[in-house]
Amino acid sequence: MERNSEIYKAYLEILNKELVPAMGCTEPIAVAYCAAKARETLGCLPDRVELEVSGNIIKNVKSVVVPNTGGMRGMAAAAAIGIVAGDADKELEVVSQVTPEQIRQLKDYMQQAEITMKQADSDLLLDIGVRVSKGGDWAKVRIINHHTGIALIEKNGEVLFRAKPEDPAQEAGVDYDLLTVEQIYDFAQSLDIEDVRELFDRQLRCNSAISQEGLQGDYGANVGRTILKTQPDNVRTRARAKAAAGSDARMNGCELPVVINSGSGNQGITVSLPVLEYAQELGATEEQLYRALAISNLTAVHLKSGIGRLSAYCGAISAGVSAGAAICYLQGGDLRSVSHTIVNALAISSGIICDGAKASCAAKISVAVDAGIFGYEMFQNGQQFYSGDGIVTKGVENTIRNVAVLGKEGMYETDKTILSIMTRC
Repeated sequence: MERNSEIYKAYLEILNKELVPAMGCTEPIAVAYCAAKARETLGCLPDRVELEVSGNIIKNVKSVVVPNTGGMRGMAAAAAIGIVAGDADKELEVVSQVTPEQIRQLKDYMQQAEITMKQADSDLLLDIGVRVSKGGDWAKVRIINHHTGIALIEKNGEVLFRAKPEDPAQEAGVDYDLLTVEQIYDFAQSLDIEDVRELFDRQLRCNSAISQEGLQGDYGANVGRTILKTQPDNVRTRARAKAAAGSDARMNGCELPVVINSGSGNQGITVSLPVLEYAQELGATEEQLYRALAISNLTAVHLKSGIGRLSAYCGAISAGVSAGAAICYLQGGDLRSVSHTIVNALAISSGIICDGAKASCAAKISVAVDAGIFGYEMFQNGQQFYSGDGIVTKGVENTIRNVAVLGKEGMYETDKTILSIMTRC
């Protein structure tokens, strides 16, 4: 691939757009960001907060600890910390600079302010509306489609900002339909490492730090630590454990940032840490590692772009499959090997549900990484799944499209059922 070609430039733009730092689970942080923006627009501390959010936001906020809240969970805590201490200019790091005094103020504010929440009557999976008011003044901010995608800012009936609708295949001018496994492999092969050095260095640095914290601390179900304790000490075990440990910490209130992928910190952890672990085990060069990270990150975005950022399909599966493809590449895999690794892994693990952000996400990450690695091992040993084996069909792109239909359309009603079950608990 020519480095001055439009596809090369588009792929770099996608990487720069997707691989951004975030503190905490991205759904409650998006709520905090929206609330911080609403408070900024109002110009004072509101005494009434009305939240109107889509079902998938409710699902992914319900059970996760919101960073810098003193261990609080849920929608009201996410909105309140954004209002009391958020810096909207920091976007997904909106609550990264909270002081101990502000955490104390948060508890008082939540007791005094009226905070209400209802499910939005919206067909959008990612839809967050925050209306804040004090006296006769009010402000409203709405985010749709992606976690910092402000669609509306309004104050006292005056529209201050309204976003233009984007083509579904694009986000902010980037055409995700340009992504294919063949072109991703070609891009990785021809990549100028300096174009991604800073981006990938930050991803590895941040995600390794939170993984280490997860292995050393006591977070959630301690999936990563349990894997290391109970499984043989080898690279496969360490790859699964380190990815899971990052999620252990992140889902349970760790205040370290993560570099995300496809709007998800768990996916950002999963596409990077197993690849790093295998690169270290194999003695790969820095250049080989970065090329493999290009494959894992872009393949994950490719797989998720057809499903959507939020759905009943667990996004960690897409990330684990993508890590498997990158691990295949690190071991000398060509385009054919990478493609078959993806198909094999998708056949193994597709259909695992997303039932919100919480401690068990770490275990699903472990399963997803294992499936990605086994997908490669199958092909390495002359084994594969064939067209007609369930959702597998001829050609990696056709199988990816089948999975997108499964995740976006086939599991649409499943998503509603999951939310119904969760809201009864």
